[in-house]
Amino acid sequence: MLILSLIGAAMIAATVVIHAVGTTFWVKFLGEHFMDEEGVLKTGKSFRILIGTGLVLAALHALQIILWAIVYRNISYAGVIETFETAVYFSFVTFTTLGYGDITLSESGRVLSGIQALNGILLVGWSTAVLFAVVQKLWQSDQSVKVPASKK
Repeated sequence: MLILSLIGAAMIAATVVIHAVGTTFWVKFLGEHFMDEEGVLKTGKSFRILIGTGLVLAALHALQIILWAIVYRNISYAGVIETFETAVYFSFVTFTTLGYGDITLSESGRVLSGIQALNGILLVGWSTAVLFAVVQKLWQSDQSVKVPASKK
């Protein structure tokens, strides 16, 4: 159980680094390509910014889930996770805390899946915060656009 706990801690560290690098890159990319000199997002780009942000965050999570699947596959739970596809499925269900329960690991393996669920909660929350910050910045940018008064 100690070894699996250490593997889980290493996976949390690895996925946090992936998320930190990915979200930092994306926020800098948005700043360089979609903001003017005053830090206001360019109008008319909201849809592309939101779609891009959602896709980047989903891709980061998919990468993290696949890394967890590789761990499950290499630990080799004989009779439970026999293929890579099964490992990816189990990892998706665990990472998202959906937990269908159709695949269950041994007692020691359950500790690792619990660690992954905790990792998923942390990273999905982080993605929610990033998406919220992007939406908030878009909203603030829309508010800063001066609308000319209509003539009577």
